[in-house]
Amino acid sequence: AKQHVPHFYATVEVRMDAAMALRKQLNAQLEEEGLKLSVNDFVMKACAVALRNYPNLNALYTSKGIELHETVDMAMAVALDQGLITPVIRDIGSKGLATISRESKDLATRAREGGLKPDEYQGGTITVSNMGMFGVESFTAIINPPQAAIIAVSSITKRPSYDENDEVVPTSFMKLTLSADHRVTNGADGALYMAAVKRLLENPMMLLV
Repeated sequence: AKQHVPHFYATVEVRMDAAMALRKQLNAQLEEEGLKLSVNDFVMKACAVALRNYPNLNALYTSKGIELHETVDMAMAVALDQGLITPVIRDIGSKGLATISRESKDLATRAREGGLKPDEYQGGTITVSNMGMFGVESFTAIINPPQAAIIAVSSITKRPSYDENDEVVPTSFMKLTLSADHRVTNGADGALYMAAVKRLLENPMMLLV
């Protein structure tokens, strides 16, 4: 893909304190159901919601031309001993965080066990690849053809920053990097899209409406 697809990249750094606080609050309520939301559930939801205004990133580059999709079928990269597989959460934009969490855990488990059906790992329209669990602070991912975009999710790190009163406060940051196909979209769209994802994660209550 790297040899044939002209990649461009856009990175944002997201303040994750609000998302982490909401996640903690929701998980306390969901504990009785045996459900625990992950950071990646929030990221995938935000990436899907933000795509509503950037259809060129939810697209496929095919031999017949550019194929735009209204529904976000999000592939998530799962590492296996023998390589990588990308199970797909269908129409993820219309699903709540709890449903996304259940489906992502089920797909990842069955992917590692070799129990996925072909239609469960084919036909995605965009991919999210998370290496945060490995402590990776920043990386760029390679586009999964014929998709036009992939988002690389890094680890959350805490460091000092300034609040609105110029006081030093500990803040949790996470970097997200978009890799996009320049034949399908452009740098301005990529930058605006990542800014929209950043806004959603920094104001995570918007993911619940």
